[in-house]
Amino acid sequence: MTSNLDAVVLAGGSATRMGGADKPGLTVAGRTLLERVVHAVLAHTPEADVTVVGPRRDHPHARYVREDPPGGGPVPALRAGLPHVRAPWVALLAADLPHLDPEHVRALLAAAGGGGDGAESAGAVLVDASGREQWLTGVWRTDTLRGALAAYEGRSLYRLLGPLNPVHVPLTGVPGDFDVDTPEALERVRADLGRAAPGSGD
Repeated sequence: MTSNLDAVVLAGGSATRMGGADKPGLTVAGRTLLERVVHAVLAHTPEADVTVVGPRRDHPHARYVREDPPGGGPVPALRAGLPHVRAPWVALLAADLPHLDPEHVRALLAAAGGGGDGAESAGAVLVDASGREQWLTGVWRTDTLRGALAAYEGRSLYRLLGPLNPVHVPLTGVPGDFDVDTPEALERVRADLGRAAPGSGD
């Protein structure tokens, strides 16, 4: 079956605010952060092709590629991952979204028009309670994103994606931190979702 949605997950950052920890490999409620993100995509679209831009891992099962140079930031990472997308829509996601679930993916795809209902747009992004766009939690029309990236020479994800005027999807039903940027945020998320089993090595 041909997928309507593929995904590019960015997992190659330096996590300086986490003390340089392997952030995608940190566990929450028995799964790594990266596993949770990939699971959310595949639970919504089982046939989705997932490309992870970051170091190769045994789990989750996905295509792994690296940006040039490694750790070069989200725009170079997107350049490395996007050529592998074949579906008409692509979810562009960070690897540190422990609360991401299939309903978020569904809402983003539907808001962008990728669900077959209503007019199509260039894409859709989640926005937090303050109205701030979460640029690494969005769904985009693949051809539009590919064209924008080809014409862009900078390194700012905001300057790349902002001019595409995505639909805003309010983030609801998430207690506290949606992403994990600090050790304190990690502990809050673990309290929300259930602490990882002892001896998990994180």
